[in-house]
Order: sequence, then structure tokens, then C-alpha cells
Amino acid sequence: MKLIDKYEGGGRDLTKWDWDHLIQEDRVHRSVYTDPDIYKMEMTKVFGDTWVYLAHESEIPEKNDYKTGYLGPRPIIITRNRNEVIRALFNRCTHRGATICRVEKGNARSFTCPYHGWNFSNEGKLNGVPWGQAYGENFDKNELNLIQVPRVESYKGFIFGTMNESAPSLEEHLGNARELLDQWIDRYDGNLIVRNSAHRMTLNGNWKFVFDNAGDGYHVSFSHRSLLAVGDRYGSGEDKDMTYFGKNPDSSPMYVQYLGNGHIFLDQRPMYNETGDMWEQQRPQPGREAYEDMIRKKYKDKADQYLDWSVGAQMNLSIFPNLLIIGNQIQVIEPISAEKTQLTWYATTVENLPEEINTLRMRAQEDFPAFGEPDDVTNFAECQRGLSIPEVEWVMFNRGYDVPDRQTVDERGVITAPVTDEAPMRGYFQEWKRLMSVERSEKICQELQKQ
Repeated sequence: MKLIDKYEGGGRDLTKWDWDHLIQEDRVHRSVYTDPDIYKMEMTKVFGDTWVYLAHESEIPEKNDYKTGYLGPRPIIITRNRNEVIRALFNRCTHRGATICRVEKGNARSFTCPYHGWNFSNEGKLNGVPWGQAYGENFDKNELNLIQVPRVESYKGFIFGTMNESAPSLEEHLGNARELLDQWIDRYDGNLIVRNSAHRMTLNGNWKFVFDNAGDGYHVSFSHRSLLAVGDRYGSGEDKDMTYFGKNPDSSPMYVQYLGNGHIFLDQRPMYNETGDMWEQQRPQPGREAYEDMIRKKYKDKADQYLDWSVGAQMNLSIFPNLLIIGNQIQVIEPISAEKTQLTWYATTVENLPEEINTLRMRAQEDFPAFGEPDDVTNFAECQRGLSIPEVEWVMFNRGYDVPDRQTVDERGVITAPVTDEAPMRGYFQEWKRLMSVERSEKICQELQKQ
């Protein structure tokens, strides 16, 4: 691992990394995925200094609703108070440090720490402490309110937060990804709802493997061979969901993009030409035929559109660093350590769709997390295991690199390439490097050393 000079911070040497060596145009150093010190810095510089997805507004729809979650490694409580103001409070009692809320979601005007009974409003204010007469005259409750994430903003129901008070606005951060997120949201007649139980899985791999993979059209025909075989078996010679990845995808109309600000996109929509194609190309599922027959009889001319809305949107939109829009689902990356990550899938329904369509939609969203994601999770763990070899230093992202006429760049700076190229990974790692390279004040360096 190549390092440059060191400087003093917080009573210890704080290493200043040679990021230009570790992140090159077509490859990155293995330590970016394995080094615990780099991971600690990421949690401050990436998951602290840029906008991180926290929750969807539909998860806390009523006054005084809340849900617990994370901003990087920081446990938080996302609350909606009686005035409909949404906040993100650190889930950490200001007394002795215990988490004060230990359930996933609920409705409460205040939170009481189970350890010593300190009580806080859902706005973070310290309401009271048991037997307060034991505290001295200089005890000031206002100095012990819950700490809040300083900036919390919402875009069309998607709640983000950042610790960086000087960060650009959320809309500036979304940048070129905003139009695609709009397309995903506006695909439906009605608001998206995220209120069902989450599908969680923990993997033995670094969080960036997940982000790499979300824009990777190269792995599909190899990693998901068993899943594609099901489509081939029941496809009657026609392409079924994703089987086209196994048929020279470079010559297909599918593409990947690097959007800027770390965001990436993989588009399968060009494989579907007419209304009803998305439904028609789905793999068979138990009981679906009877549902389809009932929907066609009941909704007639609207049936094809409704059935298309019940399956995935064929968009993989990755909002750096932790939000993935995959099909009809919201996937959240939750780092645990340099070598461990939790993935949480949230199914969505649509408020104005008929009950039958939302039911079918829920069944369709069980498919990939159950039959496709285990392939990916296994690969992430095996990548982490392979990167434990110190003598083999580099992770390659050179597919399509420096190949004439392989990619285009438009007036917005969006890079477009064939669906199997690794241009999105090359792009987002430059944003990662930029964030990791930002010089910090001595005070922030000291905080970094305490983590």
C-alpha cells in the first residue's frame, strides 16, 4: 500500500493516503476493500460528507411516526413530529450512551432511555431526568438534547441526510440521476408506498462490492446461470426476464451510464418495446396465470399496463453511496465493517393501483431477492476472500477502457457505454477518491481518530 506523508491529529499519527495511487483510471488497490483504517475514513468522509439515503416518507406517514435506521455506522431515529417536520436524531442517550429506541418503527411523542429513564421528545429535546434533585445547580437540560443530523432533506418522498453543513443541496447531489429517479417514480399513477416488512441479508464483503455490482451487466449470464436457465426452460424459445444477457449483450440496445456525483445506471428498458412486453417476458410463477386471467377479464384495455406495473421497471439506478433502485424495489446498503455489509430490500406498492395488481406486484418482488441475490452475495464474499491475498494488489475495472468508439459523453458529462462495460465503476471511484481526498480541519481529524 502506497502512503505519503503523515501529520499529527488527535494525539496520534493520522496517515494521509496516496489516493491517486490507490484509485487509478482502470483499477483500484485491494486495500480500498480490505483496510479497516480506510473503512473508518469512509464512514466519516463518504457516509458523513455526502447525502445518504435514510428512509422513505411513506414509512412514517402519520404525525409522531418514527423508524430506526443508520447513517453509515451511526444509529439514528427518523421522526415526523406533530408539525410534520422530519428529523434524524442520533439514537444515543446523551447520558451514558445507550440507544434509546430499540424497535424498528412505531408512533411516539417521546422516547425514554431504558437504561436510566432519561426522556426525550421526538424533536430531540431532553424533557426530564428521574430524581433530578441529585444534579447540581449547573445542570442544564438544554445542553443534553439528542444530537441531530444537521441537514435532512426529502426528494419526492426519499429522505436523505448529511453531516456536512456545507454540502451542495440534495437536488445538486442527485444531479443527472434526478431525471431517472423521476422516471421511476412517475411510471405509476399514484404515490409509492413502503410499509411492508423488509427483506434483510448480511454478507461477508465490503459495501462497495454491492455498488460495483448494481451497474454490472457483465456478470449476469455467468453468476445467474441457474436463474436464466429457468427462463430458458419455460420460455418456449422467447427471451424471458434477463435471459437476453446470455446472448451477446454487447450487441443489444441495453447500456450503462456514469451519471456524475458517484451515481450509476443500467438500463434494460430497450429490450421491451410495447406495453405488455414486461409482463410477457417474466418467468412463470406459481398461481400467476389465474391472476392474469382474472385481471384481463376485469380491467380489459388497462390490463397490459397494470400487468407491466406489477413487474420490475427494468431500471438499476444507484444513488451514491447507499441507495439502489432495482426493479420495483428500494435496496439500501448498510456498511457494518470493512468486511461485512447488510443489504435491506424494501418492496413497494402504489396507493391508487387495484388491490389485485399490488398483490401481484408483491409476489413479483419476492423473485430476485430469493433466487438471484444469493448468487451475488456469494460472489461478494468470495471477492472479499480473494482480496485477502496481499501479493495480488489490483482490482481491475478495465473492460471498455481506452477502446475507441466504445463510449460516448454527452453535454451533461454523462458517460454511456455498452451494458457489459465497467465505465460506471471507473466513474464512481473518482467521486469516492474526491471525497476521501478532502482535507479536514484538526478538529475533524481528532474526531476521526476516536471512531
